[in-house]
Amino acid sequence: MASLSELLRVPHVDGELGFDISRDGQRMLFSWNKSGRWELYELELGSDSPRLVSKTPGAAFSPKYSPDGRSFAYAVDLDGSESYCIFIQDLKSNAAVNLTPRGGYAHQPNFDWSPDGKSLAVLSDEHGQFSLYILSLKTNEKKLVLDVHRPIWDVTWSPDGKWIAIEAESTASDRSIYIVPVQGVVPVEHPHIATDPSRVLREVATTQLELNARHPAWSPDSKKLAFSGESGEWHDIGIFDLETKEITWVNRSTGDDTQPTWSPDGCRLGWVHAEGARTSIQVHERNGEIRQFQIGAGVHAFPRFTAEHVVLLYVDPAHPTDLWKISLKDVSFQQMTNSMPAELRHEKFIQPEEVWYTSEDGIKVPALLYRPEGANGNSPAIINIHGGPNWAFQFLWYPVMSHFAARGWTVLAPNYRGSTGYGKKWQNASRFEMGRVDTDDCAAGVRYLVENRLADPRKIAVTGRSHGGYLTMSCLTRYPQLWAAGSAVVPFLNWLKSHRESREDLQHGNIENMGDPVENEALWIERSPYFQLHQVIAPVQLICGGHDPRCPASDSIDARDRLIELGKDVELLLYEDEGHAFLNMDNLIESETKRVEFLAQFLEREGSTIH
Repeated sequence: MASLSELLRVPHVDGELGFDISRDGQRMLFSWNKSGRWELYELELGSDSPRLVSKTPGAAFSPKYSPDGRSFAYAVDLDGSESYCIFIQDLKSNAAVNLTPRGGYAHQPNFDWSPDGKSLAVLSDEHGQFSLYILSLKTNEKKLVLDVHRPIWDVTWSPDGKWIAIEAESTASDRSIYIVPVQGVVPVEHPHIATDPSRVLREVATTQLELNARHPAWSPDSKKLAFSGESGEWHDIGIFDLETKEITWVNRSTGDDTQPTWSPDGCRLGWVHAEGARTSIQVHERNGEIRQFQIGAGVHAFPRFTAEHVVLLYVDPAHPTDLWKISLKDVSFQQMTNSMPAELRHEKFIQPEEVWYTSEDGIKVPALLYRPEGANGNSPAIINIHGGPNWAFQFLWYPVMSHFAARGWTVLAPNYRGSTGYGKKWQNASRFEMGRVDTDDCAAGVRYLVENRLADPRKIAVTGRSHGGYLTMSCLTRYPQLWAAGSAVVPFLNWLKSHRESREDLQHGNIENMGDPVENEALWIERSPYFQLHQVIAPVQLICGGHDPRCPASDSIDARDRLIELGKDVELLLYEDEGHAFLNMDNLIESETKRVEFLAQFLEREGSTIH
């Protein structure tokens, strides 16, 4: 069995912010932690030898070639605080310049080049919420283009240079797409009241129903914008025609279709199709045929076309995220990066199963189950809770869950109410109910494990990170009798305090999903585990990062102090130089090792040392 340290050191290509392909389709840039640090690599599409190209401190992500292919821009997180700086680097000289050196505000890691290569469209919270700016590369001056008073998360510039499409938060967990004219912006609520159509800010919407839309993608001729939108219960792929203002739906399917992408000639449109915990790539051909490609029973992401291939990211429970390409001609697959060390390529990993179980109110909850060989009614078990909450456990590479299962611990990973991937109703089911229905769904997993003789009820622990850390503490306070121990990684525990100490863009999501903190103060207090810590019975571990902008470390420190005051068993691990996601490999390994060692004290008859 590979050790936990060995599994955590397995590198992977960044699967959150994607990669880029040069305009000529011959080269690609991507972020990879092969060295233990997040750095940028360039790869010729016909080669298998990536070369390191980034030359900056911090963690580098989201590289994008300039239109002429001579340089690239990218985002750098210097201290884990997610206050990204935007750099530009010359590929020949390797000279790098920080375009946004002034402190005090953050940038999104999503940006785009103007087609003439003279400007960048960037997203900055200089005025509170993340707003759209155009940054001149000649003068380094930023011009505010659009502020919708809600966080803007993504941006893409049309190939003809006339329009910028942005994706912004809307109500609940919904998103809206706006199409902004680069010259003469006049933001209006309703396009029909403007006299000059070329000066109108358009919100992509149908006339029949509200549209939750994201992932804008311009056609090569700039006449159409593809997007992922909810035309019903699921996300489908739509196309907005800039001239007619009409939306055409490319497909209607069960399961979410996301991340649309055009072929260079505009004749093909591809996207990611998800059903449950696995995904595939689908391609709409000019003749209307929809072809499906699947490397394996895992997760496919960020498809990009070249003339003859689809390049994408692929990951599954036995393989970390790597770059692959699929031939459009003969449907052959080729792996372009190989992150798995040679000595681990034949390692046997326990494969998760998709299961459903009954929650406290009779609702069926989807989950992944890692069933160790010989699991029975005497086995230790873990309820492992994902963050988000708008996220989901899929068939991904999870070193810690693989290690849990290899130790003989049964692992149940619920996709509780509020998770993505199971329809709009499921995703919005926890709105104004966070800390109740999602907690109930996670706690009900204990009954499932015991009734199916997969765990000893005296040896079940709960753990999770981010929103999963919050739900870990909610489980420990609302259902204290169920747990042998609990470990909350980068959690928040006090809705009110955490909200006050968070960035303004993060506060918007809190209000959309829990209501106004003044008007709904009683609800915010009721759903805050901090105010219920006296209910805790099991030993508690809290792991946090000092630069965390999402779940401030002060929440964990306050909880530690209160638990000690109450005479409870608590351990706090504070990593001063980390943020929400630990970027330093040594800190990541130490924190995860200490998490497993803590849980092992209460789940295994004898303590063990983890290497």
